[in-house]
Amino acid sequence: MAATVSSLTPGTPDVASEQLSLSDYVPYRLATASSAVSRLIARAYEDRFGLSIPQWRLMSILIEGPLTQHQAVARTAMDKVRVSRAAQDLVERRLVARITNRTDRRSHTLELTAAGRRLFAEIRPLALAYEAALLAGLAPGEVATLKRLMGRLEAAAVQLYGADAPPEVPPVSED
Repeated sequence: MAATVSSLTPGTPDVASEQLSLSDYVPYRLATASSAVSRLIARAYEDRFGLSIPQWRLMSILIEGPLTQHQAVARTAMDKVRVSRAAQDLVERRLVARITNRTDRRSHTLELTAAGRRLFAEIRPLALAYEAALLAGLAPGEVATLKRLMGRLEAAAVQLYGADAPPEVPPVSED
């Protein structure tokens, strides 16, 4: 049986004796690295394109095809409120269309408009340039290892989170 957050106990001998130093604590290091990268990219997207990170994430998955908001929540690892606000802002800017499901009028599909696809095509080179700059100090094998390890950490977090975890973790290639 897989461990969940509620089944972990801090009193186990090997864990209780360890010191906790934030500079060595992997969850903290992941959070601060993510925050630093997000701030860097958010500034560029906001300044040049008027997009927030949630709006950019939503556009990034919608470029692959239409999704329901529920599917977008799973794919972006953002909560329902954040996805809803990003979608509403993009709809208002006419970058995303919200299409009502004909068979279930309570359900909607989100889809990039032609203007949204054009803006994404303009942003894509900048996004790839930022990624290349961030990874420039790593060898290709190190990049592959980093991606593989991040996928494993994400999968472990989802497993530990338990049954309420987001239904989808994006696949990571083993290359």
